[in-house]
Amino acid sequence: MILEVALIDVSPGQEDQFAAAYQQAHPILAGTEGCRSVRMTRGVESPSRFVLLVEWDSVEAHEQNFRNTERFARWRTRIGPYFAKPPVVEHFTDVAPASS
Repeated sequence: MILEVALIDVSPGQEDQFAAAYQQAHPILAGTEGCRSVRMTRGVESPSRFVLLVEWDSVEAHEQNFRNTERFARWRTRIGPYFAKPPVVEHFTDVAPASS
């Protein structure tokens, strides 16, 4: 499993519109083959900053099944107009706990 973390800065004053657009766009992402879960969070101290957390089967599932398809274009068309700047996106893996 891979965790995609996207830091999204929204133009100030457009946070509610972004959240509404995300609600409409969520099924596009969540319905992608290889997508296990999707969660969007909003900053408490920085309410214009959102963090998107997506669990994928693999990096390839993210890139091949979503980023390189029309699904991504539809997703980005809905939420992209609210970005203050391009999101920072990275992939992460779990760290195994140290053995006793």
